[in-house]
Amino acid sequence: MKLLWMPILFSLYITTIFQANASVVIGGTRVIFDGSKKETSVSLENKDNVANLVQSWITPADADTPSKDAIIITPPLFRLDAGDKNVLRIVRSGTPMPEDRESMYWLNVKGIPSVNKNTSSNSLQIAINSRVKLIYRPVSLKETMPESLTQQLVWGKSGNRITVNNPTPYYMNFAQIKVNGRAVPDVTYVAPRSQAIFQLHQNTDSGKVSWRILNDYGMAGAEHSATF
Repeated sequence: MKLLWMPILFSLYITTIFQANASVVIGGTRVIFDGSKKETSVSLENKDNVANLVQSWITPADADTPSKDAIIITPPLFRLDAGDKNVLRIVRSGTPMPEDRESMYWLNVKGIPSVNKNTSSNSLQIAINSRVKLIYRPVSLKETMPESLTQQLVWGKSGNRITVNNPTPYYMNFAQIKVNGRAVPDVTYVAPRSQAIFQLHQNTDSGKVSWRILNDYGMAGAEHSATF
């Protein structure tokens, strides 16, 4: 009987120690930087019951993204007390950026909780990194939205992979892609004037592809379809 209980108790112990949730929450699923403005902002909230040291930085989303030095996050490091809110300012540094297509970064926010004296010695506090997409949209692209151009995507087939070519100046962030009614796993996005490749569950020579893209608020838009 003791042998049966030991693995269960050990499992519960490990789960208790490593259970963790994001302490500092970002106010939104993405940030759209309007190119007609010098800066934008995003709100943060500490939902923990202890103060957190908040660290923030950006990283390029892909090889075509301009240097991370083109955009500055301020403040990059600060204390956020339990239950408090603050705002991150996102400012252009003056480094040239493409004005004929979007640029995308990852906005990273890490909350490092302070040590609570009342915390059990058997618990482990973990610093969790949250990230959302930061998309710089130049002035020249303000009058159109990705949704209105997504039908221009060109789909193809290569073995057990599906390819998508994006001739538009926008990032197409996919909510879902289906081939012959079956969902394609691990879909992400296709960059402006670039190609993306996604693995299929099954090999098929031809058929119908349908997709939805995410809008500026992180919501899935209408379904679009094409054949390949």
